[in-house]
Amino acid sequence: MTNAGLEQSHDGADAVEAEASSWVRRRHFADWSESDDAALNAWLAQSPAHEVAYIRLEAAWNRTERLAALHPFKAERSRGLRVPLAIAAGLAVIAFMTAAALPLFHVAKDKVYSTPVGGREIITLADGSRIELNTDTVLHLSPDQRGAVLDRGEAYFQIRHDTAHPFALKVAGKRVVDLGTKFLVRERADGVEVALVEGRARLESAAVSTAQHGVILTPGDVAVATAGAISVTKVPVHDIASELSWRNGLLVFHNATLAEAAGVLNRYNDNKLVIDDPKIAGLTINGTFRTNDNQVFARMAEDVFGLRVTYSGNTTRISR
Repeated sequence: MTNAGLEQSHDGADAVEAEASSWVRRRHFADWSESDDAALNAWLAQSPAHEVAYIRLEAAWNRTERLAALHPFKAERSRGLRVPLAIAAGLAVIAFMTAAALPLFHVAKDKVYSTPVGGREIITLADGSRIELNTDTVLHLSPDQRGAVLDRGEAYFQIRHDTAHPFALKVAGKRVVDLGTKFLVRERADGVEVALVEGRARLESAAVSTAQHGVILTPGDVAVATAGAISVTKVPVHDIASELSWRNGLLVFHNATLAEAAGVLNRYNDNKLVIDDPKIAGLTINGTFRTNDNQVFARMAEDVFGLRVTYSGNTTRISR
């Protein structure tokens, strides 16, 4: 990084520290209202850096108050003298506290859930909502259970709606906000796919700085969101139900090519199906297969299409 870049980075960090310090002072010495609380929460939500700076400085301030309690001022000193001295002491500690103060307090952290290749897991939330994780999936759940981040993979959400505290899922730079919903979310190489089974959900950009132009999804809507666009197609709801057959350990294919089916099966198995020939890859199939058995699929290709199957280590190759 250039010197100019370092200066800009430092300037930005200094500005965040100054703003966090201002919030701490206002909370302790000004008349604090519900609107102030909402404004603070909005500022904290803008960036993890805001949260870290505020928590650190608030902890420093609380530590100052504890120290002051151990060495109280004499009773005959006026309140007019105590307050400026308390402010000065607090500001002095805030000015010089560093990340070394972080171990002095506990911050609630997201709970991380993950499944291995071929694995599944059901998470039941306190309000009865359920999140079902598919194969090779990683999800971070917020401490209040009203927010989550899908880092990788696929999950099915059955969320009890709370108007005051809507559930929000972040994935691939997008946000899915529950409006009373059952929905399927799958991370893709180019973005994210969201399929609505029941209720409604809003799909929008997760970036605070981005203009919030999103779409409202209703049952049967399948949205694909990339970095620059959101497209929505309508399909029969029972087709989406077929997409959810993995919840029962099955995969249902309707007019899928061999390559498409092999790609889906490979997500669930360490033994990988490989189809090199484009003509073979384009053959279409209909059928139901267990998620954990690539060999049944290989035998089907052998018996139905007369193809050749060879095995080598963790690779099952299908060829002519």
